[in-house]
Amino acid sequence: MQHISGTSRQQLQISSLEDKIAVDNPIRFIDAFVEHISLESVGFTVQTLKSEGRPSFDTKLFLKIYLYGYLNGLRSSRKLEKECIRNIELQWLLEDIRPNYHSISDFRKDNPSGLKKLFKLFVSFLKNADLIAGETIAIDGTKSRAHNSKKANFNQKKIDKHLAYIEERTQEYLTELETNDVKDNTVTVTKIQEKIARLKKNKIRYELLEEKLKASGEPQISTTDQDARALLVQGVVVEVSYNIQAAVDNKHNLVVATQTINRNDRNALAAIAIQAKENLKIETYTALVDKGYHNGREITQCKDHNITTIVAQPAQGKSNENGTQPDYFVSKFVYNNDSDTYTCPQGKTLKTTGSWHKKTGRSENSGYKFKKYRTPDCKECPMKDLCTSRTGGREIDRSEYADAVEENNKRYQENPQLYRTRQEINEHIFGTIKRQWGYNHTNLTGLEKVNGEHSLIMLVYNIKRTMNILGVPDLIDKIQKWNAKYPPKGYAVMKTTFFKLLCEFKIIKHLFLTPKTNSLTSEFCANRKGVIALI
Repeated sequence: MQHISGTSRQQLQISSLEDKIAVDNPIRFIDAFVEHISLESVGFTVQTLKSEGRPSFDTKLFLKIYLYGYLNGLRSSRKLEKECIRNIELQWLLEDIRPNYHSISDFRKDNPSGLKKLFKLFVSFLKNADLIAGETIAIDGTKSRAHNSKKANFNQKKIDKHLAYIEERTQEYLTELETNDVKDNTVTVTKIQEKIARLKKNKIRYELLEEKLKASGEPQISTTDQDARALLVQGVVVEVSYNIQAAVDNKHNLVVATQTINRNDRNALAAIAIQAKENLKIETYTALVDKGYHNGREITQCKDHNITTIVAQPAQGKSNENGTQPDYFVSKFVYNNDSDTYTCPQGKTLKTTGSWHKKTGRSENSGYKFKKYRTPDCKECPMKDLCTSRTGGREIDRSEYADAVEENNKRYQENPQLYRTRQEINEHIFGTIKRQWGYNHTNLTGLEKVNGEHSLIMLVYNIKRTMNILGVPDLIDKIQKWNAKYPPKGYAVMKTTFFKLLCEFKIIKHLFLTPKTNSLTSEFCANRKGVIALI
């Protein structure tokens, strides 16, 4: 049977690069998107035209390369350089310009801020195109391995262990040295002295690390990437990594906010939730979040910014034979807001003196204030042994964030069906990025640069998903009709802020100098809104 014949390599063909690229090819959208926006307005470092010397590459060229690369699983600058030479799609996209790997690498390294702002700009386009509802948003995080091994990450315990080992080995070598001195074994003595010198060098290194750790005020330090931290990944598994946070809208599962941090989820909710609100320019929304984010301070900050949270409530502590039994957990005590008291399961009232106590945490921002509630009836209560092991009776602490937490917990219990949609909204995004695309690590160092790369990854995810929703031709049509609104820069921001403060100062001065100040607050608020609207 005859095989299919190919075209002869010597056959002369008359065609253009344009003929080889289909109408619905994703690179047509990359080209339209990059050409439509002003990179300088977004915040990229733009190459200026020079009258002398070799002409520079257009900055847009590198953005096109990276958007194409990350869409196709390529992020190595050397691999991208090769693709510029042999890949017909990149030849079309770059008009056959072939930059070297060093120039390609420098663009990503030098523009983390521009990449973060570009992600936000594309989110505003998605909102404008009615692809984002901005009503229900799921928030979650995942770990991305840092460019730093576990061996290059130290805490005080690890440093002490190394110093103790050096001390022990040094003592052994000194004893061995004395023995060989007596035997007059010159060769062995020389080798032992070399080992001791090496141990002294290592000791100095660990002592310097210890000083650096104490000076930083952090519980751990990394030597390759100083911003990377050892974080709990799953169960007891620890990796030196970064924590990628993402807020995902429920309409089309598009990412509306992202940021990378080097700590766990517990203190991360407010920042990403507020960023999502600012990116979408909305008044309020409902945030669905897992129990790893349950933190009174963070929930209260969300409430203050008019964000409705439904954060999963952590399970109550387990009871034991001599401890508090389930019927007497704190959740069984009823708080009375009017009288600021608690009523226990036996109907007794626990009161507070009204004094605020301070609880300090590991970091400066982790402390909080709380009140103590007690009752003298505990001493004669027949159920005391089931309630508490304290001699003085049961004592309940109520933090300054308790009101917001109780409201959140009530919403969580009342909306089980809505909360269950959380996993459907955002879990698959991390699966796609890490498992399917292989972006489970970063080769960049420093929190700022890593933030830029992860913003690029989320931007590419949004682009790919939007292409699947609308199709490439419709998406190009929408992007070309879109009137991009860029954030104000430098002088414009200072000028706007100055005029706002000046106008508010004049209003306050006018109100306080006016005899009729009965409706001071309402008049000030009304004037303030008017001034901001005019500005």
